Amino acid sequence: MKKPDTLRRTILSFVPTLAADPAKLSFFVDKGRIAARAGGTLSLEYRYTLNVVIEDYAGDVDDLMVPLLAWIAEQQPDLFEGTDPEPFAFESELLDADRADVSISVELTEAVRVTPKEGGGFDADHLEEPRHLDEFPGICCVNLWQLFMRDQLVAQTSDPAFVSDA
Repeated sequence: MKKPDTLRRTILSFVPTLAADPAKLSFFVDKGRIAARAGGTLSLEYRYTLNVVIEDYAGDVDDLMVPLLAWIAEQQPDLFEGTDPEPFAFESELLDADRADVSISVELTEAVRVTPKEGGGFDADHLEEPRHLDEFPGICCVNLWQLFMRDQLVAQTSDPAFVSDA
């Protein structure tokens, strides 16, 4: 399964407090299932609930949710389609006024095309999700500009006017 790793990289890229202490971020695959059909192929689809746990989180909860929505728009866009307007669920244990343990659950699928190799064995190719980039204005593929000075994040914005070509 590839999606948990891409989500981990996204969260660590866009949530500086977790990038500074990645041990607070854990991933669990729950209710994993395999979908496959007879018909001369071993291609399959992973279906599972990804549970993302952030322990002792002291940042703004929006800093977690917005990158997650952008990631879902790119990696699992079908969660924005249909009649259910809730692409994921979360729970939080409020530890005090500034800190919480947060658990996020998102239903994911990963299609895998399996093809035989000459001489034996097989190749398993994890397929990309169909792209619906124009269907998610303001969410998917938003450029998030970050300014670093001496490896320290000093500013970030999704406003392209923030960055000058000069």
